[in-house]
Amino acid sequence: MNTKQAYDAWSGQYDSNINRTRDLEGHALRKTLANISFEDCLELGCGTGKNTAWFVQKAKHVTAVDLSDEMLSIAKKKLTNDNVKFISGDITAAWSFRDRLYDLISFSLVLEHISDLNSVFKEAAISLKPGGCVYVGELHPYKQYTGTKARFETGNGTHVLPCFDHHTSDFIQIPGKYGLTLLDVNEYFDDDDRRGIPRILVVLLKKS
Repeated sequence: MNTKQAYDAWSGQYDSNINRTRDLEGHALRKTLANISFEDCLELGCGTGKNTAWFVQKAKHVTAVDLSDEMLSIAKKKLTNDNVKFISGDITAAWSFRDRLYDLISFSLVLEHISDLNSVFKEAAISLKPGGCVYVGELHPYKQYTGTKARFETGNGTHVLPCFDHHTSDFIQIPGKYGLTLLDVNEYFDDDDRRGIPRILVVLLKKS
């Protein structure tokens, strides 16, 4: 089962499953971007609209992109705002879904499914206005090192999605090749207990 097929299959229970990674990343995104102003937002990996609902309250226009048609179908039913446009797209290919330059581009729990991050950060840099920001919220590499991967249960057993390990330095050094400089980096822990392994890594970048 490839990534698209897996998320299509997961879509019906994605919002209702207990999912600490999904929930903590949503909290991290809101906290990180609370004081950042943006009018045009490109949300990559919008899924069922878990973060889109927040973006449409902040931005004048949101382009929300996902690989899974079934995830998008749920998001479209939940959010009928005039300022959001949902698009089916593969961010590993040329970004044909881009229809403007953006103040903010967000990646939420999507880059773990991509082996080579160069092309996505290159496209992100091209798609940003000068001074625009890129938000990255991902499963922390420390969690990846322990074998944690996106997964869900069905009547046929556990389905583990295709995932690739990335390191914290990858999220800083690779964007730097395309003119995206580091603004902030943060880690989020289950129950805010910093004695354990962090679950979410957040990196905030800015276009020079």
